[in-house]
Amino acid sequence: MSPQSQPSPRELAELCAIATQVAAEAADLVLSAWRTRPEISKKQPKDLVTEWDLKSEQLILKRLGELAPFAVLAEESGLSGVGDASAPKWVCDPIDGTTNFAHGHPIWCVSIGLMQGDEPLCGAVVAPTIHTTWSGFKGGGAKRNDESVQVSRVGVLADALLATGFPPERDRAPYNNFESFERIKKRALAVRRCGSAAMDLCFVADGTYDGYWERRVHVWDLAAAAAIQLAAGGRLTALGGGPARLERGHVLATNGLVHDELLGLLADLLDDRDVAEGG
Repeated sequence: MSPQSQPSPRELAELCAIATQVAAEAADLVLSAWRTRPEISKKQPKDLVTEWDLKSEQLILKRLGELAPFAVLAEESGLSGVGDASAPKWVCDPIDGTTNFAHGHPIWCVSIGLMQGDEPLCGAVVAPTIHTTWSGFKGGGAKRNDESVQVSRVGVLADALLATGFPPERDRAPYNNFESFERIKKRALAVRRCGSAAMDLCFVADGTYDGYWERRVHVWDLAAAAAIQLAAGGRLTALGGGPARLERGHVLATNGLVHDELLGLLADLLDDRDVAEGG
């Protein structure tokens, strides 16, 4: 594979299997510390990190380097192995849902995706406390454990179960998603907020949720799950309906059928940050 070319479907299947294997290894490591109340540090007042985020990331970097040595963008250590910017790179979150993990909550996961430019190509998300692995790749469909999955067929927002989240600095940010949440909550069947963007996107992929939106989420939270959600037949855009740019973190992911209705509800709530960062 040349640096400029995309991996073939066969290569993507192999890379997806590697991502799944490494994510499972890291998830097993982190699971050994779940509900032990690990020591917590703070990157920001409401943005936590534990020693297990670091241990998981170290394992991921080591294993990916052994099995498929592309450049890696990881949450805690940033970009390593920088090469051709047009080549694929791994994008990893060693624990998505650290606040949940640190408090013994079961909704957290390990996420490993492969991106090329702005495009998510494949990914694996492992949530060990609920015994669930999602995986998928471009042109190859998506799976929950060993079962093929697709997005839901719910076509009316009033019947839709949705998910969202809020940024760590939500107490002072004008783009904190509260107004959007209130408006959509009144129109949808229900809206959940579970604390893992990767798992929210995967629940869209397997038809549990009919849609998900969020502001100011990170690319490592999204890369793997976005590949899975797209492979399951979903639609992914920025909040204003333009192409999703995962590194800017303002996304709407749905089954496609409720997408336009949600865009309409969000349209007059977009602020300068939404527009500048992918709206």
